[in-house]
Amino acid sequence: MAASEHHRVLVLGGGTAGISVAARLRRAKITDVAVLEPSDVHWYQPLWTLVGGGEAPLSATRRNESSLIPNGVTWIRDRAVSVDPTARTVTTGRDTTLSYDYLVFAPGLQLNWDGVPGLADTIGKNGVSSNYSAEYAPTTWEFIKGVRSGTAIFTTPAGPIKCGGAPQKIAYLAADWWRQQGVLDAMRVILLVPSESIFGQPQWAVELERIAASYGIEVRRQSEMVAVDGASQEATIRDNKSGAEETVHFDMMHVTPPQSAPDWVASGPLADPASPFGYVKVDKHTLRSPDFPEVFALGDSANLPTSKTGAAIRKQAPTVVANLLAVMAGKEVTSHYDGYTSCPLVTARRKMLLAEFDYDLKPKPSIPLINTMKERTDMWYLKRYGLPILYWHFMLRGRA
Repeated sequence: MAASEHHRVLVLGGGTAGISVAARLRRAKITDVAVLEPSDVHWYQPLWTLVGGGEAPLSATRRNESSLIPNGVTWIRDRAVSVDPTARTVTTGRDTTLSYDYLVFAPGLQLNWDGVPGLADTIGKNGVSSNYSAEYAPTTWEFIKGVRSGTAIFTTPAGPIKCGGAPQKIAYLAADWWRQQGVLDAMRVILLVPSESIFGQPQWAVELERIAASYGIEVRRQSEMVAVDGASQEATIRDNKSGAEETVHFDMMHVTPPQSAPDWVASGPLADPASPFGYVKVDKHTLRSPDFPEVFALGDSANLPTSKTGAAIRKQAPTVVANLLAVMAGKEVTSHYDGYTSCPLVTARRKMLLAEFDYDLKPKPSIPLINTMKERTDMWYLKRYGLPILYWHFMLRGRA
């Protein structure tokens, strides 16, 4: 076992959630904060939809992790492999033991490319791509441009995923491109959604149904892709309601891979037994572990009944920090997260609507005097330019 080290606050994960919390802690003058993160690259993943749609360069989504670590925060360039919340320790890939007084748990989730038979072997080729990876998002655009007729399939897996609207956003971007090129009538566009509704919030679902119909998209509800043969370009689609399976030939396909908590999280003591995907047990309002009072969790790894988005993290981070500061001061936690999440739904190459709602699916608009339930060009510019500025310069600096 390598030498151990101790930190007052250990932030596990240097993604959106981890950096946002670390920055807020430093702004609150908390000392001895460490971030455990192995990657030297930080990605702004919400923009990958526009990369796959040919509307943004991949370079706009990348920063060096070192440039985002807050001043005064220790960066431990290693990965976690286990956590022992009783002993208050984390073991790393280099066999180092890290101990802590308080743990902020934000390791993100994992993409399970092997979760669909045949997918791992064909992703990135044979017309199959995914905007859920920096490696494959640019390939999505190449495949969209290369198709002038035939069948295009856009998949969504069952279970919680990052940005639940992303699988259909790229379908709209592709359909709008094909319409501009005058070839949409020669395309069969299939959108697979595992739920009964195209979108979880009913008011925005009505608008998205209209938009999908305007492109002639075939929305297949309660359906999933359960296998793919890349060489023959055939996808097996299962109707989950009837159990019937159908093999459909495709010319291009955008795949959203099944997702879950990292394996070591799912098999560890912080996993919520109620989550079949291994996400972390946490109070949905205080974001504090009900079993280990010095542990807080947020972001994609937390088992919260809301969409896993960066906008959700922007509201979760202040709650975690406020409650952590209260615990450190020996006080009761009082800050509550209401489940706010936001999904900027790109519906065309220059149009977007903004879905914002809470745990109860009640709309929570943040922009006054604007109807964000309707497609707007100014909302597209917010997505392409405004939100990245908010992210890089304010959210990750603990200012928003």
